[in-house]
Amino acid sequence: MNSNQETTPALERLVYTSRATEPLGTLALFDLLNNARLKNARLGITGHLLYADGLFTQCIEGPPEAIELLWQSLLKDPRHEAISVISRQPVTARRFKEWAMAFSSYRYLNDLNMPGFFPLDANGQSEKSLLCSG
Repeated sequence: MNSNQETTPALERLVYTSRATEPLGTLALFDLLNNARLKNARLGITGHLLYADGLFTQCIEGPPEAIELLWQSLLKDPRHEAISVISRQPVTARRFKEWAMAFSSYRYLNDLNMPGFFPLDANGQSEKSLLCSG
């Protein structure tokens, strides 16, 4: 191994907000999450999705090439609009390494007992959604 070669792959974190084009119920969210988790696992991406009041805040992290590939796909996704990047930067460690996509929303939307679900508190936040900021 060359001494100039990095031993850990470069990581990038992208945080963005968007608005759902239609309100999503439990089944639609469950489907969205399952598909996102499969795609993210293939790409080596981890992250968190917050859905509240028809708005998404998503934090994705992984190799820069994979983030860019997913980002281009997200920009074309008809399920959301008004996409706005909050931050996109290199990072040294993952905050969601155990989740291809953790999820936070209203407690009542978890009647299917989704794995990786973190209910929102009275302030519209969860233990995982707080990791997306800062």
